[in-house]
Amino acid sequence: MRFVRWRGMSEGVSKTGAGMSGSVTPEGVGDVQKQQSMLAALQNFLRWSPTSRQDIIDSEKRLLTLVKTPHVVEQVNIGSGPPGSKVRWFRSTSNEPRFINTVTFENPDAPTIVLLHGYGASQGFFFRNFDALASKFRVLALDQIGWGASSRPDFTCRSTEETESWFIDSLEEWRKAKDLDNFILLGHSLGGYVASRYALKYPEHVKHLVLVGSAGFNAGSDRLMQFKSTWKGVLANFVWESNLTPQAVIRGLGPWGPNLVNKYAGARFVTYSNGTTLTDDESKLLSDYMFHTLAARASGELCLKYIFSLGALARTPLVDRYELWI
Repeated sequence: MRFVRWRGMSEGVSKTGAGMSGSVTPEGVGDVQKQQSMLAALQNFLRWSPTSRQDIIDSEKRLLTLVKTPHVVEQVNIGSGPPGSKVRWFRSTSNEPRFINTVTFENPDAPTIVLLHGYGASQGFFFRNFDALASKFRVLALDQIGWGASSRPDFTCRSTEETESWFIDSLEEWRKAKDLDNFILLGHSLGGYVASRYALKYPEHVKHLVLVGSAGFNAGSDRLMQFKSTWKGVLANFVWESNLTPQAVIRGLGPWGPNLVNKYAGARFVTYSNGTTLTDDESKLLSDYMFHTLAARASGELCLKYIFSLGALARTPLVDRYELWI
């Protein structure tokens, strides 16, 4: 109740200031700005999970300040469904268009490379690679549908095939919107799986396929099968099949979520990093970006149990489709 009244007071002050624009003093403007800032802080506090789509965009912008090469960030419209069709993407009943967040590093006459991020990531995770790649290629990195600052439709897939199409179809519509052809497609982790499936379906568009730590090649091992037969394995499999994602845990922690992500980022990219560790500024900006992309509305993350079984092993391994690679 206090929040509602405070909001009304803030709006009242703003309207009064607008109506007396000829006589408002700098001090008065400062008071209005201070109240608006306090209101924004209160709204942020009242959100259990302190994030929003604008927070994702802002944190991405801050992270990309670490990149020296000029670039453009855009929201690429992939529409609401195939032109002239009553079918809508992702089983949606809405005519609302969907957008793919894309960062582009232009390099005239250079070959084009498209980067697909992995699970729990977004295009900003490539920030340390952008400068080097942009010196040799025209680089386009995107947030896959349901991730990062891209649209986050309700996840309605109920099978591996539908889930693969969720990513492949949206990627193809993005390609059409960007008028790309004969490009290099690079995928990391889950992005490698999606890139492979896309290349198998649309080989005419992919000049080279580059897989970096790709997921989805193998189905399992005897050791994992033995673990699944234990009570711990049964419990772990139950949790996996319930589709409880790491992102759900972060959202559930609310205001304590950023601290957990910060500790995870510090451990993964600094303490236990095998390569050049992140600087303090890089770690801080990446951690902030990670939190906002992970704590946002659930969408693409829910693909997990449909593409992978317990242990992140592919339900339809790429190695089983070897005849399609020949």
